Amino acid sequence: MKTTRRQYIALMGATAAAAALPMGLLSAEPTTHIVEMLNKDPDDAKSRMIYKPAVLQVNVGDTVKFVAEDKGHNAESDKNMIPEGGDTWKGKINEEVEVTFTTEGTYGYYCTPHRATGMVGLILVGDPSSNFEEARGAKQRGKAKGRYEEYFEEAEVMMQESGTG
Repeated sequence: MKTTRRQYIALMGATAAAAALPMGLLSAEPTTHIVEMLNKDPDDAKSRMIYKPAVLQVNVGDTVKFVAEDKGHNAESDKNMIPEGGDTWKGKINEEVEVTFTTEGTYGYYCTPHRATGMVGLILVGDPSSNFEEARGAKQRGKAKGRYEEYFEEAEVMMQESGTG
């Protein structure tokens, strides 16, 4: 099949536009991501009361499913770490909760009974820069403060690698 000059130009323009998008953001179909709620990391027994992965980058329209692999956990959004127009959520203890993200930004969340022990996480949706620094500056206590510092550093690397933010 012969390609016309107009088809070639259109194809090259689409290819260039796709190449400019961050990796992972090309998918047109929404994806469901799994975040496990764990008492300890199976890969590092010293790491306790965690979400795995603790930092997740998703597209607008994607769903995150929090799965209670161990008992006594939930996932709840941190109202001080949600972008303007973003939805909040609060899962029940020992139950799965699914959250579909329709607003770009940085979302912080935690396990209600284990927040002080550092059971926290971050979700970066689309271009997370709209509230990234505000979320980073949200007041934290206990081990959550140190974990969030670590996770925001990890998030910065993810954003640089994907070209978002």
